[in-house]
Amino acid sequence: MAKVSKNARTGQRAANAGSGRDYIKVIKSIKNPETGKYSYREVMIHKDKIDEFMKE
Repeated sequence: MAKVSKNARTGQRAANAGSGRDYIKVIKSIKNPETGKYSYREVMIHKDKIDEFMKE
């Protein structure tokens, strides 16, 4: 069984630290024109693309 040192694991964690923090969970309500009921669209999206998503 191979062993990995504690320092090696913390180095990998630091390299991947920013990758998940750039995504945001966005919930957008969409009204159905025929029935008048609302449905919700839930998406994980990069924070730089929020404006594009909200224009849709």
